[in-house]
Amino acid sequence: MSPGPAQALAEGFPDLSGLAVARRMRWGRWTAALLIVLALLALARAFANGQIEWSYVGRFLTVPAILDGIINTVVMAVAAMALGIVLGVVVAIMRLSPNPVLRAVAGGYTWLFRGTPVILQLLLWFNLALVFPVIGVPGLWSGRAVDLMTPFLSALLGLGINQGAYTSEVMRAGMLSVDVGQYEAAQAIGMSHLRALRRIILPQAMRVVIPPLGNEFISMVKMTSLASVIQYPEVLHSAENIYYANSRVIELLIVAGIWYLAVVSALTPLQMLLERRFARGLTGNSG
Repeated sequence: MSPGPAQALAEGFPDLSGLAVARRMRWGRWTAALLIVLALLALARAFANGQIEWSYVGRFLTVPAILDGIINTVVMAVAAMALGIVLGVVVAIMRLSPNPVLRAVAGGYTWLFRGTPVILQLLLWFNLALVFPVIGVPGLWSGRAVDLMTPFLSALLGLGINQGAYTSEVMRAGMLSVDVGQYEAAQAIGMSHLRALRRIILPQAMRVVIPPLGNEFISMVKMTSLASVIQYPEVLHSAENIYYANSRVIELLIVAGIWYLAVVSALTPLQMLLERRFARGLTGNSG
């Protein structure tokens, strides 16, 4: 405890209680803030003076082709993420299985689809007819691959299976985060391995995996833009079709960018609500 004014004078110390506290000038913060403001002003000036017809941006923001593209983008993101989660859970269980064959298959799947570019996988699925002209079950059903591998199905398989490889690692990390005593307790009361996973392990792992899965879903929304190379009519492909016709390239790209930002901005608070829902019961998050 610092001495009071009377005690300080009595002990021969000067009384500093009446002196003003000098504020430290943080020149680094002010310099960084100034540079950021100048960069933003320069960027705004470039867009203002560039060859951009902003009236076209407003005009094409809500045209039917763009709105249909947004719907297709969201549908593909949800479908591909759902497929990725299902595959990810299965592969994560296989990776943690005592069976060496299952572990090897799961490891090979993860290695293959995480090690090759997504756009390459999309192109391979779209051109699958060059390898398998006919797809089906012998004696029951068959069809030409060129008819079956539509842009939607090719994009779904390409994005979903690739996502499954990443989701499997997220799920495996979440399952490993559950204390080993939970597994032992489940075995002690006679639960099978799969039932213990469904009733005890996975519910506890969800609070760990929800944040990264939310980020993966937001990334998936943007990754659907790669499906434009196989003619899937998501929002970027719709914008490309329009600017091929009217040559307003930057304006239509800005339109697509605005819609991507709008969708991601709407999903972010939903992700936070979901994280809060699964975090209930933890210290500081109850109620």
